[in-house]
Amino acid sequence: MGLDAEIEAGVRWIEKNLHFDIDGEVQVFETNIRMVGGLLSGWLATRNRHLLDLARDLTDRLLPAFLKSPTGIPYRFVNLRTGAVRDATTFPAELGTYISEFGTLSRAVSDPRYYDVAKKAAKACFDRRSAIDLVADTIDAETGKWLSRRATIGPPSDSYFEYLYGGWRLFADADFRRWYDVHAGAILKHQAERVDGRLWFAQVDFETGARLDRRQSELASFYAGLLAKAGDHVHASDYLASWTDVQARFDVLPEGFDYGTFQATRASNELRPEFADSCLALYVHGGGEPYRRLARIHYENMKRTSRARFGYTIIDDITARPMRQGDLCPGYWWAEQMKYYWLAFSATPRFDYRKNYLSTEGKVLVGLK
Repeated sequence: MGLDAEIEAGVRWIEKNLHFDIDGEVQVFETNIRMVGGLLSGWLATRNRHLLDLARDLTDRLLPAFLKSPTGIPYRFVNLRTGAVRDATTFPAELGTYISEFGTLSRAVSDPRYYDVAKKAAKACFDRRSAIDLVADTIDAETGKWLSRRATIGPPSDSYFEYLYGGWRLFADADFRRWYDVHAGAILKHQAERVDGRLWFAQVDFETGARLDRRQSELASFYAGLLAKAGDHVHASDYLASWTDVQARFDVLPEGFDYGTFQATRASNELRPEFADSCLALYVHGGGEPYRRLARIHYENMKRTSRARFGYTIIDDITARPMRQGDLCPGYWWAEQMKYYWLAFSATPRFDYRKNYLSTEGKVLVGLK
């Protein structure tokens, strides 16, 4: 955005104030995508070595979650000072969303440990796929046993699929590309269905493929963008068109939606960035102007419905007229949604629109100019 003075002030504050020697636990997944990823992207943008050193220090404090696990699947929580770990019940997104950040760190500091633990965790999940190549959505990190039978592209599995592609895109690791392709083929075979001509992805039994329900989380709309990045433009555009119908129906996307009944199952809107993310991905990866226009509708509807006296807020009920606002602006609205809008609309010369990679939390790991 050209805000160099603001970046400089932020870096100075970090140098003086930020440290991770804290006797308290953090959620490993969230800390990685937000803080490790943010520090790495900041380092890539500024080449300030202190940001890279902080990213490494923080990642070292996360490592016990991986190294203390008998399977290599990380525990969900770790104490930053003591390394104590907690909660073995975890999910594909939380165990498999590390290779982009950890791999970037390994490459930056010439230490393969971070890459290796992230890859081992993703492989542990892939190796436990069913005979029809699907994974369930809950697993025990200590035993490696599945604790559910539900396969979904949405939470809590979503970013696992993103980072399989990320391992290929960032590091040309053929294992990650194969793992991504195996799952993508299974998802299209066993979960994809068309209702009233629109493409959707059902929740199914991960061993039999039997449909469990037709509910969708708004977060699942990310999958259109992932398909586009991986080269499947037909299914990418078809799936985004399905969500575009939902946007046209409600103006803003509900948190939960049943495509069988075309009704909202959760009538709130949490200012999620996934639809805007997919619009940007399809725009950048060959789709052109129609996807910027979709992003514009999303942006204008967000401004009209979420604008509050001092900023922007979630919506508690999108079906009320006028919509009933909540009282929260999530951090990811800044980190992701506003970034996707800016990149889609600004044609900024500081971003490489041909060669880029953004993490699941919108951190630019490739493409900074």
